[in-house]
Amino acid sequence: MSKVRVHNLAVSLDGFATGEGQSLEAPFGHAGGRLMEWFFPTRTFQSMQGGDGGGEGVDNAFAAAWGPGIGAEIMGRNKFGPQRGPWQDEDWKGWWGDNPPFHTPVFVLTRHPRPTLEMAGGNTFHFIDASPAEALAQAREAAGGLDVRIGGGPSTVRQFLAADLVDHLHVVVVPIILGRGVRLWDGLENLESRFTVESVTAPSGVTHVTFIRR
Repeated sequence: MSKVRVHNLAVSLDGFATGEGQSLEAPFGHAGGRLMEWFFPTRTFQSMQGGDGGGEGVDNAFAAAWGPGIGAEIMGRNKFGPQRGPWQDEDWKGWWGDNPPFHTPVFVLTRHPRPTLEMAGGNTFHFIDASPAEALAQAREAAGGLDVRIGGGPSTVRQFLAADLVDHLHVVVVPIILGRGVRLWDGLENLESRFTVESVTAPSGVTHVTFIRR
């Protein structure tokens, strides 16, 4: 069976994977870009932006594993955009421009479904009100035998971990203190017992922690 994977999920030392106060101008809230500063210089990020160059060290080796073998993505509504409640602007098409970097079907979890959004590059966004298991069943069907990525944010990843639906989890521990925002680990006591855990420290100062289902 296809695997369920999480990649490049950055968390602060105090466990926050996004800051408080998300808005159109601040996708990560008060955290700004601090959680992802390790990622921006990598060749993987530069390529996603349509550019050349970028680093090819440890950070890029982990970052680059994000794409191969993925046939569909599941994300929470707050990763797709800053709106809350009923959709007031269905013209909003996400943070990523006309050709988002996913190039697969994407299932957006929301209590307020809206029509499917087809964009360039094979990106098709489905807005569904579903449990983690129900969403995964739809994503697996769309993925055609390839793996399914849980793209975030932290609340969505936490729900899939709580439901024991994740096979591969890559967390990037960033040496900053956020103090507030959305935490990843709440309610997941003894999570490590399900996985083989490995860690690698990069010259950028972050630690890549990988959880692989036993």
